[in-house]
Amino acid sequence: MGEFAPAVGVVGLALVVGATLVLSGSVGRALAEWIRGWSKHDEQWMTMKAAKHGVVLGGEAERLLAAVDELKRRLTEAEERLDFAERLLAKERGADRLAPPR
Repeated sequence: MGEFAPAVGVVGLALVVGATLVLSGSVGRALAEWIRGWSKHDEQWMTMKAAKHGVVLGGEAERLLAAVDELKRRLTEAEERLDFAERLLAKERGADRLAPPR
């Protein structure tokens, strides 16, 4: 088993180097454009499905996305404040437990 280890290592290294060279060239750029196209395709599909049900997406969708982003920001801030309060409470309880009896 140990006699194949160097060969496996060389083959693995060759695969990594080869994939890096191929993906950093024109094939990688084409692949990136293809992946970027997925989101455009999804937006078109959602617009088509919404139109089928009589809903028009446009500025309203962007306004809602901005509102969701704002809510995410506010939730993150609230989570940070809660973590801070929990740390303060834990510190107080730890000091009470360690304090000598009076």
